[in-house]
Amino acid sequence: MLTGKQKRFLRAQANQLKPIFQVGKDGVNDNMVIQIEEALEKRELIKVSVLQNCMEDKDGVAEHISTSANAELVQVIGNNIVLYKESVENKQIRLP
Repeated sequence: MLTGKQKRFLRAQANQLKPIFQVGKDGVNDNMVIQIEEALEKRELIKVSVLQNCMEDKDGVAEHISTSANAELVQVIGNNIVLYKESVENKQIRLP
């Protein structure tokens, strides 16, 4: 579980990131979760964009992705979801 200070730090880090995944009208599927897990292992911090045509609520999508990928939900801002998961092999981010 992340502390408030750690979440603030990660939000600042994520500010310049571009979303690397988009959730569309089909919602979240198993293949997308696998790809998100792999991206989190490489980068530790990613953004996921929820498109306008997505039938699901963005908060529901964020909760689904974070629990499925065993990641920490840092923030939902606008249509973007920020996720963090500490990498096993590619540790890059040092949390305060």
